[in-house]
Amino acid sequence: MPPVFDAIVIGLGGMGAATADSLAARGRHVLGLEQFAPAHDRGSSHGRTRIIRRAYYEHPAYVPLVADSFDRWHELEQRTGRHLLTTCGCLSVGPPASELVAGVNRSAAEHSLPVEQLTAGDIERRFPAFRIADGLAGVLEHAAGFLAVEDCVRALHTAAVANRADLRFDEPAQGWRADGQGVEVRTAHGTYRANKLVVAAGPWATHLLRDAGVPLTVMRQVQLWFRPDDPAPFRRDRFPMFMIDRPGGAFYGLPMVDPGGVKVCRHYGGAEVAHPEAVDPHVRLGDEVPVREFLRAVLPAADGPCTAASVCRYTLTPDRHFVLDRHPAYPQVVMACGFSGHGFKFAPAVGEAMADLCDGVPRTDLAFFAAGRFSSGRGGRPV
Repeated sequence: MPPVFDAIVIGLGGMGAATADSLAARGRHVLGLEQFAPAHDRGSSHGRTRIIRRAYYEHPAYVPLVADSFDRWHELEQRTGRHLLTTCGCLSVGPPASELVAGVNRSAAEHSLPVEQLTAGDIERRFPAFRIADGLAGVLEHAAGFLAVEDCVRALHTAAVANRADLRFDEPAQGWRADGQGVEVRTAHGTYRANKLVVAAGPWATHLLRDAGVPLTVMRQVQLWFRPDDPAPFRRDRFPMFMIDRPGGAFYGLPMVDPGGVKVCRHYGGAEVAHPEAVDPHVRLGDEVPVREFLRAVLPAADGPCTAASVCRYTLTPDRHFVLDRHPAYPQVVMACGFSGHGFKFAPAVGEAMADLCDGVPRTDLAFFAAGRFSSGRGGRPV
């Protein structure tokens, strides 16, 4: 039986929706499958806001990809008439030689990005809500911002449908099979065939890509919002987004741009599990404890009532970097996985890169994100 679709995309969160949009914009006949409702809260494409920044401490290899993402988010705003990206400074704080501070400075230096160096005293004078220990250093990036995450996902869906992609929600992919004529994806509603398959299934990639030689785990993360007694110091024109590395862990937050208050979260620190269904979806009283300790030490003016909370699932690779590559055994299968809690901002650039992989050779250098860095083994076929 000849393929019905040019490509099937499994997962319609940020990465999958962007891939469906990019492929459909090229005139490809695209089927997108999502097991939940649009802009759901079972993965990591939810939680009102996501930080987007250029001086990427994780590695300078991300900087061209994030620069492309800025352009594509603005283009998506223009295409859909929705406000998605808001400019806001991003302050990184930690020991001068820490991965965070040294990493921001490394990316800024390699890519000629303007950043401002601040001492602990400078930070407290500029942003009086902070209490920063002596000896810590700050780097302020002005050309950063935040994304309205659910609005971004919905805008990508709208754009993909406008490009004639066939998006189907509440239809889980039960498995896939590759053969010499393409790929076959099975759901409860039927079996679909295509020339190419893109797996962008977030934490469910642990199952769908279990033979790909990419060791994936899932970490439960909780997003929290706090209402300060005085909201004035947390206005976007007075207070930056922040990432702070301290002995109790890494924390990040945003100004008071949500109705619930100031968003403050711990980055990493949870247990790693093998499957997303092992993640407790309920917010527990103990989830506040490390964030409360951080607030009392660093941001006491935000230590008010917790007004909202949401569980997020990070899908992790061992080195915390993405996998953007073809399947090692089946070149007609493309993988976008392991975004490790810092991937959403890249969605439109990742979507374009995945479309390139489906069509031939990517225009973006993806060598840093190759799956082969983990394993040279070749596995069996998913069921």
